[in-house]
Amino acid sequence: MDRRKFIRGVASGAAGLGAASSLAAPALAQDKPKIQWRCVSSFPRSLPALFGASEYIARYVGEMTDGAFEIQPFAAGEIVPGGQVLDAVQSDTVEMGHTAAYYYVGKDPTFAFGTTVPFMLNARQQNAWFYRGGGNELLDKFFEKQGIFARPAGNTGAQMGGWYRKEINSLADMKGLKMRIAGLAGEVMAKLGVVPQQIPAGDIYAALEKGTLDAVEFVGPYDDEKLGFVKVAPYYYYPAWWEGGAATHAMISLDKWNDLPKPYQAVLKAACEAANGNMLATYDWENPKAIRSLVGSGAQLRPFGQEIMQASFKAAGEVMTDISARNADFKTLYDSQTGFRRESYLWDQLAEYNFDTFMMIQQRQGAI
Repeated sequence: MDRRKFIRGVASGAAGLGAASSLAAPALAQDKPKIQWRCVSSFPRSLPALFGASEYIARYVGEMTDGAFEIQPFAAGEIVPGGQVLDAVQSDTVEMGHTAAYYYVGKDPTFAFGTTVPFMLNARQQNAWFYRGGGNELLDKFFEKQGIFARPAGNTGAQMGGWYRKEINSLADMKGLKMRIAGLAGEVMAKLGVVPQQIPAGDIYAALEKGTLDAVEFVGPYDDEKLGFVKVAPYYYYPAWWEGGAATHAMISLDKWNDLPKPYQAVLKAACEAANGNMLATYDWENPKAIRSLVGSGAQLRPFGQEIMQASFKAAGEVMTDISARNADFKTLYDSQTGFRRESYLWDQLAEYNFDTFMMIQQRQGAI
């Protein structure tokens, strides 16, 4: 064989393979425009599960794009206050925010479905509704009217019912109680005689310590321990019937989202979904340790009595029915969730409930 001809043939083949590889490479590898975004959070850096979601998304996006798509997270108050994240995104002050949608029920009560609605879905059901039950698509239509694109980016799981200066033994004990509480739960609590307050995380402790508040709910043991509520309000009630599975969202300026290259959109969606699962795993891991620590620090665990639970359930139904009658967007999402709730609890009472109940009995008996 002619050695020169052979070498020329190999070189020609290699060049052809190189060209084919270039043509076959995914769009993200071919063209990675440099993009820098800012993401403002509703949460302080002292709450690593909540603020950490924006850091997680930023790291995931950066690694997936080799640093071409850079998102810089900012904690509450560093650019805008925690309660103004949506406003900052809508006004294009920043490209993106990480927040709880139900903080903005004052703008439209439909925002509540982005986080949670009283006596509705737990975390697993919430995710099933978002990703398989059309929840994301229904919310897309609502969010588009608000000038944003959003995706679930965290869930706390079922939350605790809050910290109280005094014991709550009956509905009468709820009358006149000044309580920090978020979302539509404030309207429900008002029907029970509570005076609801909405205060950002960083200001809650001072208000509770000064007596401006009689009670406060935030999330659960992992976060609540860091915020120090046990020092000023020893009674720790459960469950938060208003937060069976509270989701957080990444909210993005709709214009910025539409301008984002399609591969970057896919990466950002994937990052949000990853952050969604990571937050729930974090709380499931950290809460057991934190509740032991809180009890050791003097927290006195108390369940809400059946009188309070039943009255709250009835009041929540009245609030939801009233809002549905005057808000078509709200009714659309409420009907979707209630339909799924009915079917989901039909199933959940079989395998999951009975398995968990048996295992909890074993735990109480010291068998595990």
